[in-house]
Amino acid sequence: MTITEQIKVLCVRCGVSEAELARRLGKSPQSFNAKMKRKSFTIDDLDKIAEALDVEFNREFILADGEKI
Repeated sequence: MTITEQIKVLCVRCGVSEAELARRLGKSPQSFNAKMKRKSFTIDDLDKIAEALDVEFNREFILADGEKI
């Protein structure tokens, strides 16, 4: 599963749209969508996504119930 696919699954599981995630990150939905298409995420980006969605990131996303995505 690519990082973009993981982020999409994470958004669904957390009940947050990609547009809302973009806003939580201080980005426009258009710029976030472009980043998703490029699959150009740094570890810092992934840390910020995890923080915005209130999940743990340890080179994988771990939901509150322990499920890993």
